[in-house]
Amino acid sequence: MSSLKYFTAIVLLISWFLSIQAEKSSKSCEFQTIFNFGDSNSDTGSMSAAFYPAILPFGETFFHEAVGRASDGRLIIDFIAKHLGLPFLSAYINSIGTTYRHGANFAAGSSTIMRQNKTIFEGGTPFTVDIQIVQFSNFKSRTGKFFTQENGSSYRKHFPKPEDFAKAIYTFDIGQNDIADVISKVGKEDSHVLISNIVEYFSTQIQSLHFYGARTFWIHNTGPIGCLPVAMPIHNAQNNQTQVAGYVDQNGCVNYQNDLAKEFNKKLKDKVVKLREQFLDTSFIYVDMFSAKYELISNANKSGFVDPSKICCGYHEDGYHVYCGNKKTINGKEIVPGSCDDPSKYISWDGVHYTEAANHWIANRIVDGSFSDPPLPISQSCQITH
Repeated sequence: MSSLKYFTAIVLLISWFLSIQAEKSSKSCEFQTIFNFGDSNSDTGSMSAAFYPAILPFGETFFHEAVGRASDGRLIIDFIAKHLGLPFLSAYINSIGTTYRHGANFAAGSSTIMRQNKTIFEGGTPFTVDIQIVQFSNFKSRTGKFFTQENGSSYRKHFPKPEDFAKAIYTFDIGQNDIADVISKVGKEDSHVLISNIVEYFSTQIQSLHFYGARTFWIHNTGPIGCLPVAMPIHNAQNNQTQVAGYVDQNGCVNYQNDLAKEFNKKLKDKVVKLREQFLDTSFIYVDMFSAKYELISNANKSGFVDPSKICCGYHEDGYHVYCGNKKTINGKEIVPGSCDDPSKYISWDGVHYTEAANHWIANRIVDGSFSDPPLPISQSCQITH
């Protein structure tokens, strides 16, 4: 073979190889099932079904009724499901009129990674992430029996097939309440140790899910907790917070709180990298929600939103907090706060959670992989990139 022919053959071979790799890298995972774990940022009805049901104005924008979501409408997990062509996830606890054919949502409001010594009446929850994973294990084993019965079961159409569990995407959005707990202990306990313990325990739970067959993980880090309006000094005038230089940033966010979130996120990312090395058969996608949310907060006006410190629903003045849907007597006057006229202009729904419009903005920017490591869109996140 002449040198030219040999060179041409090599070029064609390389081109063929690259085309195969390109086709492989662009291939959709075609997820049919989502299993979600988290706190109120992705709770689609667990706490509302288990304890006190949500009331309007929660859910007013999209659903036009309260549906157990801590927002005026849809959450990021709802937009993720829509992007993947799947229906909204039913809360695992909510057994009335629901179907779990395309997965289940184990997230519950107030949930944490670490177990907290708080009752539901003190802002706690029994549904920590380890309990959520126990619920998943029960769900998998109990629904699997419907597919092993000789005559079949009419329940099959309502649940994932046994083979769907390995092909599912497992999404996580949890840690914000753990960081809030760390913030409450600043000056009393070593924050660095607390955060390290949180990340280590989270890693243990991920490994449990791997044992149960999970092979694609989409893991959100925690958002800028210091940018939640209820944390900002502007809404806490009676807390006598010392406004020393550097206490807040250019957006009014509390720096030391965001610094703790960043430390958690760094340790979480390092742990995800180690999990990749440990489980070579699994895809671990780390999603930088902090940066995505902070980008929105920093560019609120340019993106069509009002000042990010403003709260759509609730009363937060002079250090008094009456949260959305509640009422309270302050200085002899009963305060019954409603929602704003146009939630689509607000980033913050109730001072802690985001509006549907903000959730939609954020979801649009994470599903394409722009804030992911590795930078894969969610539809291709099953690819293993070790």
